[in-house]
Amino acid sequence: MQSKSKILKKAFTAAFPYTIPIFAGFWFLGLTYGIYMNVSGFSFWYPMLMSITIFAGSIEFVTVNMLLGAFNPLQAFAMTLMINARHLFYGISMLDKYRGTGWKKFYLIFGMCDESFSINYTAEVPEGVDRRWFMFFVTLLNHFYWFFGATLGGIFGSLIHFNTEGLEFVMTAMFVVIFMEQWLKERNHTSSLLGLGISLICLMAFGPDNFIIPAMLALLVILTLMRKPLEKGGEVK
Repeated sequence: MQSKSKILKKAFTAAFPYTIPIFAGFWFLGLTYGIYMNVSGFSFWYPMLMSITIFAGSIEFVTVNMLLGAFNPLQAFAMTLMINARHLFYGISMLDKYRGTGWKKFYLIFGMCDESFSINYTAEVPEGVDRRWFMFFVTLLNHFYWFFGATLGGIFGSLIHFNTEGLEFVMTAMFVVIFMEQWLKERNHTSSLLGLGISLICLMAFGPDNFIIPAMLALLVILTLMRKPLEKGGEVK
């Protein structure tokens, strides 16, 4: 029977190579986020603590504007729910895989970002490696990469002297890249075109300052109703 230390070592060794590509993206984007927080007037404690407790990149960028704006907890809740609504479907997909993971299940649920979900859902765990610890270390490593980058950005942001005008556009660029990646993965583009169309309609109806929440609500409802037809049509490769 293997000792606990050997079980943990084998799981960590098996999980680490899967997360190396995530490190490159998370570290750079987290660094950018930390710098963005710094130039927005926040101490490095903010990106450090937010990267630990929130761990949702898109929401963390959005939170910067929320912290700088008027106090509106209802809007913050609605925005967070809408942007991360896709995790509802992730969670349903992982019910069987997370069964029997014990106390680790709570952290696995908390740390289930897009990248951790992709690895834990699709990876073939090597024979002799504990599946539960493998998923735990995948999640922990990805979480650490984001935390590490965000903290460094917050600490060294004040030491980096360059023109930061327009740096806030990184959030827009991030969403554009996510959209492009999804577009390339799709066999047909029904959901993406729906997203563009509904967003444009809400933009014209509610204006640039108020369209996001109505658009996200409409998308959530429509895509939920159309989920089965989209799955039957082979929406994603």
